[in-house]
Amino acid sequence: MYSEWASLSAQITANSCGAQCFSVLNKFPASAGREVVVSVVKQLGTNLGITQNAEPSHLVKDEEVKWCMDVICFGLSLPLQEHETIKDCVNVYCEWLTALHPQPRISVPKPICEDANLYARQIINHFHNLFVPRQGESADTIKRQAVLCHRVLRTLQQTAQISHLMDRQTWDTLLLFLLAINEILLAPPTVKDDVGDQLCERVLSVLFEVWLLACVRSFPSPSMWKTLQESCAMWRHRVALVDQWNRVNLALTARLLEFSYGPAFPQLKNAEEDGQLIPVGMSNDCVAQTWYRFLRMIGNPTALCSPHIISKSSHFVQWALTHEKGAETHQHPCLQQLPQIFLNAMKGISSQVDAFLGLSKTSLIGLTGGGSGGAGGSGARNAISSSSNISSTSIAASTITTSTTTGSTIASASNSTAAAAAAAAAGPGTTLGSGPTVSLVPGSGSGSAPAPAPTTPTSTSGPPSASSSINSLPLTSMGAGVELAVARPKCNSILHVFHEWLFEAAHIGGDTWRQNRKKQACEASKRPSSMIMEHRKGSISLSQPNSLNDPQSLPPTLTIDKYESGRAEAIGTLCKIFCAKKTGEEILPVYLARFYMALQQCLKITESRECDETLASILLHSSDLFRLDLDGINVLLPGFIAALEIVLPDKDLKLKTQSMAFNRTELRRSAINILLSIMVLPLHYQTLPIRDLVTSETSEKIFTFIQLKSRLMNILMNALQVETDAQNTHMLLGGLLLCVQDAVTFEETELGGANLSHNSSGVQNQHHEANLLSSDNAHALFVRATYLVCHRLISSWKTDLNVSLAALELLSGLARLHIRETDALECKRAVKWICDYICYQCSRPPPAHSKDLHSTIVAAFQCTAAWLMQHPYLLQDKDCLQTVLEVVELGISGTKSQSKGGDIPKFKDEKELKPASMRVRDAAENLLTIILEQVGYFPSECGPESISSLLDEVALMKHCNSMAPAAATSSEQAIAKFKYFVTENSTILALLEEPLGNDQDPQPTVTLLIRGPFGRHAWTMQLRHLPRSKSGIKYHAVNPGRPIPMNDVTQRPECEQKNFPEGVDKVQPCVADYSIPTIEQIREQYGSGSIRELEAMLENQSIHEKLAWAEADTSADSLSHAQECVPPAVCHEFHAARLFLSHFGFLGFESRNPHNPAESLGTPPQRPLIVLDTKSTAFAADLERLDKLSARTHDTVYVFYVKSGQTSAQQIIGNMAEEQSSGRDPHFASMLQTLGWPVQVAEHSGWTGFVHNSWSLKGTPEEHVNQAPNELNYNGSQRVIYWADVSSEIAFVVPTAWNLRHNSDTNDTGSISSNQDQIGGSSNVWDTMDGGGTGLAKSKSRNLSLELDTTRSRDAKEPVPPTRRKGNVTKPTLLAQAPAKIFLVWLESYEDYLNFPLEDMLAYTRTGEELHTLQLPRASDCHVIFVHSLLSGLLRVKLQGPPGRMSFATPLVDGMVLSRRVVGNLVRQTALNISRRRRLDNDNYQPPHVRRRLKVQDIVLKYKMDLSEAELLAHLFQRAI
Repeated sequence: MYSEWASLSAQITANSCGAQCFSVLNKFPASAGREVVVSVVKQLGTNLGITQNAEPSHLVKDEEVKWCMDVICFGLSLPLQEHETIKDCVNVYCEWLTALHPQPRISVPKPICEDANLYARQIINHFHNLFVPRQGESADTIKRQAVLCHRVLRTLQQTAQISHLMDRQTWDTLLLFLLAINEILLAPPTVKDDVGDQLCERVLSVLFEVWLLACVRSFPSPSMWKTLQESCAMWRHRVALVDQWNRVNLALTARLLEFSYGPAFPQLKNAEEDGQLIPVGMSNDCVAQTWYRFLRMIGNPTALCSPHIISKSSHFVQWALTHEKGAETHQHPCLQQLPQIFLNAMKGISSQVDAFLGLSKTSLIGLTGGGSGGAGGSGARNAISSSSNISSTSIAASTITTSTTTGSTIASASNSTAAAAAAAAAGPGTTLGSGPTVSLVPGSGSGSAPAPAPTTPTSTSGPPSASSSINSLPLTSMGAGVELAVARPKCNSILHVFHEWLFEAAHIGGDTWRQNRKKQACEASKRPSSMIMEHRKGSISLSQPNSLNDPQSLPPTLTIDKYESGRAEAIGTLCKIFCAKKTGEEILPVYLARFYMALQQCLKITESRECDETLASILLHSSDLFRLDLDGINVLLPGFIAALEIVLPDKDLKLKTQSMAFNRTELRRSAINILLSIMVLPLHYQTLPIRDLVTSETSEKIFTFIQLKSRLMNILMNALQVETDAQNTHMLLGGLLLCVQDAVTFEETELGGANLSHNSSGVQNQHHEANLLSSDNAHALFVRATYLVCHRLISSWKTDLNVSLAALELLSGLARLHIRETDALECKRAVKWICDYICYQCSRPPPAHSKDLHSTIVAAFQCTAAWLMQHPYLLQDKDCLQTVLEVVELGISGTKSQSKGGDIPKFKDEKELKPASMRVRDAAENLLTIILEQVGYFPSECGPESISSLLDEVALMKHCNSMAPAAATSSEQAIAKFKYFVTENSTILALLEEPLGNDQDPQPTVTLLIRGPFGRHAWTMQLRHLPRSKSGIKYHAVNPGRPIPMNDVTQRPECEQKNFPEGVDKVQPCVADYSIPTIEQIREQYGSGSIRELEAMLENQSIHEKLAWAEADTSADSLSHAQECVPPAVCHEFHAARLFLSHFGFLGFESRNPHNPAESLGTPPQRPLIVLDTKSTAFAADLERLDKLSARTHDTVYVFYVKSGQTSAQQIIGNMAEEQSSGRDPHFASMLQTLGWPVQVAEHSGWTGFVHNSWSLKGTPEEHVNQAPNELNYNGSQRVIYWADVSSEIAFVVPTAWNLRHNSDTNDTGSISSNQDQIGGSSNVWDTMDGGGTGLAKSKSRNLSLELDTTRSRDAKEPVPPTRRKGNVTKPTLLAQAPAKIFLVWLESYEDYLNFPLEDMLAYTRTGEELHTLQLPRASDCHVIFVHSLLSGLLRVKLQGPPGRMSFATPLVDGMVLSRRVVGNLVRQTALNISRRRRLDNDNYQPPHVRRRLKVQDIVLKYKMDLSEAELLAHLFQRAI
């Protein structure tokens, strides 16, 4: 840089030898000189105004002044015992220097005032005597000398700051003086507590601060800069040099960033005292020149790793020659600080790099070592604060151009040593030359050991040293949480400046470095040992080839492994630079090659398999390395996997650290980030070989990607087994589901379900890969994942909310996987584990019951439902069914009927209902309904878009015989045909007694519409005497006729009838036999007249009967003339509703005591039936509102496509126009198709993304907006993408300009749509009613209560309704928290996520629910899933959302890299899980079935009829209209 310029080192050497500070008194004996000095100086000192008032000086002539100065010059060199005399000398000179001030002191002699610069130069030179170390002085006298030196330095610095008289010559004299005293104090080896040690930091700070002033007032010449650079190289064994240099560098860098990138770039904030280092008037040009020159000032930091180089000055040689035992120069004790100095230098570079990257983190790190030279308060400290960014791509200021030779030149120059290009001009207006050229392999050239080449920047960043003066946290990983400045310079620009030192430092101690040292040693051994006179001050350097690189000659504290910390800092900084690559940015191949070489060297695993500082630093700062499309990065994959195998599976990771402190949790988190970015690579590249970076002759086995799959799986499983940090576990769980999902989808799509034992790739002779694949197939992964997660959930995760939720989300995801070899036993075991988890959580003591605990129980019930829905055969297992139903019972009632197997069951009506909380009870009820209604039956004939029947009153009446076929039936007319009853205060029964038109059998028929908490269901029932299978022949067929009677009646023989047995006459009568009189005895008793009358009556009667028979025989109605019998007409009139209600036990009056008036029917809640009055006009609207309350949760995800550089909402929305389709990534369309299935809004009966047209019955007329065919999109106007399962619905809407128009129209009218006006103005699922309620306060107080509301009288057999929510049914407090807004954003350029216009996009994402929220959705509450397509065909994920305990759900994790085949599935699962977590965290959320139940109760309150028992029975016999 200054090679063409002469150095002023000789002048400094002359000063050090006393050429400028020689007095005539030196010719005389010391005692005589001392006496002269004492007498003269004492007189001068009294006139300074220190002890008495100052008077004008009596020295009026130049000769007088020069004589006195000659005396004072000698006085400054007196032994320190003459402290007072020396002090007076200092005082006099300090006063006289005020001649350069705007207002000189009165005591300054007139000649000095007249020619201030001339005398000031002499005074400054004379001061040199004061700083010369005295030999053999005591510590006390040395401290006195230091005090006087401080006074002089303070005076000189103040003079330089305020003087306007100093000319260029004086400035040069001052700078050379400062260089000379630094030389004399700092160049010798450090001796603790000598004057050099005490003044070290002060003289350096004054030198640098005055030098900066000179850059403004009188810019130093290139010779001066060269001298400064050479001098600094001699002081590198001093810790304070790097510290002070860091202060200056950071201060200059802060100013450089300010004017290079503007005020919007993240500001580099230094400590307040460091911020004042830069003089006020320094121009931008001057800042740029000064910054670069200071950057190149202390030589190549890697020289610090060579004690031979640092100790080759004459001072060290002199020490070695005078050592009593004989020693090498590099064995001086002060050199033991070199590893710390090297670390501080590397930290300095790291901090510079951080500043240029705009890292928005604050680091306060002291860089002073624990040895000599205390840091004081001036150790380099900096803090980087972030502000908004402006676009800029160049690192250099307008006056600096740092460039590198082209790639071809670099490649051809690969054998040359990295060297600095010279060409710095003399003034501040010139432009610096090109930066150093680069060699492909660092240090591979034939040059000698690293020399004090161009100087290096060292500022403050990175993990603190063990001896750091400030205990700060270590660096967090450059992973998902660290934001870089948008306007940061390109990686190439930063590398042009810093690459030389970073690459060399990263190789320190590595194989390449060792080879180069051997080569240098061989070359040196060819020369004979000789004494070489060095050009620098004629100092002597011993060149001893045998000891030059002999590690045995080094003390144990200076072996190369002691420099590990600095090497770790260097490679970590390189990782930060390369991780800052932007989308589409090109990095020179030579930089990539050198970086990969350095990483490969640093990633080599030692035999002890310990994690050293280098390995830890790489992992901490390489989180993004595999997410950036770096060319050829995959060659490092085996090395990184080996590193992960050391760090992640180890529970008690042993860090082999020296000077750096690492947070193990952060280290593991960064390692997990790397793991998540490479998980999908084996199945993505399959049998592609991974080339070795350095081609070797040895026939090593070449890895293929698929071979690494099992190692990655093992790392993941083992890491999950030992992980204790909640966030890390969350990330690992997301990665686990990604792996299993990817493996399952891969086997389904790529292999087509073929036998995995065969080679899947089609490449022959690679059976080892097939074996690996088959041992790690989807089923094996599924089993391992299920077992591991269930085991840890039960054992160690159950107390952590977020980890429990993530584990349950993963288990739900595993349940949904379709694996051909799914083992029923594994699934059964998983369900059993989840049920055990619920039991454990419910059984925890009352103090542990909190909202979080109940959230985990609710999530576990939802997870159980997912397993049973996907594996319905589990309910065929008796044990599994009992386990599940016991848990349901536990959730609903709070206890099990049988706590142990042998206990006597406790029946429902004997138990007290004490569920863990109402939320838990609701979740258990939901699971019970799913088991009874949906498992094995979902999706129904209606499709997954509805779990309710698609029939309502209007649809049924269209098929009814009594309705005119062409007549359009209104809902009021249809409802009038039905009878409405409510049972259990939660289910509305609508009964239609007319048979439907398609049934010809005149049976007693009733059609039911059952509206309950879990949906609407339609049933038709007939009372039949025979089952349908046996009633194929109609029983009312034509009468076949009676058979003809037969007339040949047989003759019967006449016989006498006997009333008694034949032997009755032989029995002797007794007295009793004579108690019944004979007829003769009666005649004798009553007379014969009565007997005759009786006989006459009998005779008359006989005659009448004979006449009647004769008349009947002759009449037409006689049996001989009678018509044949025919069956009666078929009855078409049935009271079927009464029959149904009676048969189903709703009219069981006989169970009551009729004599007890209190049991007649009771109050409505006790009645088995409540009759509803359907004559009210609002009844139909309320029913429709109830039908609009879905029995499932519903969510909406809005999908956007962002082209590179787009930042406005209009541009982004415009991407979805039909004419823009050619400019979109084709993979975006395929991702949309995997999110769900397209549905036509007009025919869709589920959630559409808009309240006004959701849950409408097919065939109902809807208002359609006529659109041109080319605008047909998934924007919700005609089509959306939809997905549903048994408990949730989700719509994916891709907004266009139509959404904004549509939303503004609905907002202007104040209602959601015209349809909504027809049904009462609010079809929202959170309706606001007119009824009373207790409001939010009461509901909140009951929310976590374990007590049930028992104030209502009720039948003991009925479950208690969730009365705590009754107060909320009429209030809008249900939506105190707006539904989660979830965006899915496809990014062409990853950096655009920073400028995504979230606030503006909200206008395109209205569903109609916003009108009923207490607070409109805010941008800060939105969850955004960014997906960026990499060149490899993989997808990078970025998650953004509100801060909170439960914000981020799995399986997607910030920074994860996905394959395209699983993106739709995982995005959908993540969106659903985000919404579920948000609901769990909402105190006022009510599940859909609870909202429906409360709506039914509200209808009961409005329309119930208080009928007596008689009126109820009479009502049953009345026909509907």
